[in-house]
Amino acid sequence: MLTQFYMLLSLLIFLSGIWVFSSKRKHLLATLLSLEFIVLSLFLLLFLFLNLFMYESYFSMMFLTFCVCEGALGLSILVSMIRTHGNDYFQSFNILQC
Repeated sequence: MLTQFYMLLSLLIFLSGIWVFSSKRKHLLATLLSLEFIVLSLFLLLFLFLNLFMYESYFSMMFLTFCVCEGALGLSILVSMIRTHGNDYFQSFNILQC
């Protein structure tokens, strides 16, 4: 019963992350934070699913490792964009520039 509550809660967290991702598209930092929020909810859902069926948690640790790598890549893109353009607005980023 408690596991079902946590699964519904993680699904609600996932949907709220999707909503923030689709509504806050102007800033790169806000989109990266919402993507990390979505990944965290997926990690919680995966962890609960693996514990429900008594599987090992090695896959969840691999998932967490890849999520950390994805977060570091997004942070490096954010830092390089702020250094070249001065802010994190998508509208000031011109695709035709090198």
